[in-house]
Amino acid sequence: MQPRPSDSIGEVRMAVQAATASDDIPYAFLPTLARERRGNTTQQVQDLIRDAIVRLAFTPGEFIRKDAICQRLGVSRFPVSEALGRLADEGFVDILPQRGTRVSRIDIAACRHAMFMRRAIEAEAMRVIAPCVDDILITRMDDNLHHQEQAMQRADGASFFRLDHAFHDLLLGELGYRRVQSVVDAARGKLDRTREYLLRAQHRQSRSYLEHVAIAEALKRRDADGAQRAMTRHLDRTMEEIELRAAENPHIFATIAA
Repeated sequence: MQPRPSDSIGEVRMAVQAATASDDIPYAFLPTLARERRGNTTQQVQDLIRDAIVRLAFTPGEFIRKDAICQRLGVSRFPVSEALGRLADEGFVDILPQRGTRVSRIDIAACRHAMFMRRAIEAEAMRVIAPCVDDILITRMDDNLHHQEQAMQRADGASFFRLDHAFHDLLLGELGYRRVQSVVDAARGKLDRTREYLLRAQHRQSRSYLEHVAIAEALKRRDADGAQRAMTRHLDRTMEEIELRAAENPHIFATIAA
């Protein structure tokens, strides 16, 4: 017996619904989980969630649905729970008994502490590396700044954010002190959400770019004091902007401590 047209339409509709079912699952911003070596699932889940929190795809104060993450990533609850526990230790989420897991608001006091660490280390680093600047470093700085300018012109905050990181890493790398780099990375982790938030605005990208140019120009002159001042000014202005945005956006930032 030939199938009735209505039966065929019904089957097609069911197939389409099945194919698009994943579209109804929240958190479409989470990328597909890469299937790598065994035992790496928890770390992958942790990295994906942390990145989404830093990018503000998860809103500060938002409760996270574990079941939806499991469905979206195709994993069991165990690696998701473990990943969220680690992120709680890092200060990215709050685990509330009987209530669930909530994305932490940005802790302004932690930002101040982190910026204090960065200011002390990175400003001093400029004074140390300035006399040793060579043509290779100058070329790498110019290349990074060129790409910063392009990202700024496109109003591409995400790319500018990555290039901002790369610029600071490039300069710190000249010290050759791995432990110093790890200390700065830890401090910067406390600031990543604020930097991502600030650098969405094109005017902040422009200001940050010009501050980077000032640092680079001082380094090209082998001006140790000038490079130190330029870096200090850059980090101080960033912190001033963070304080301003915190006062304006209490739903994103935790209560400002005196």
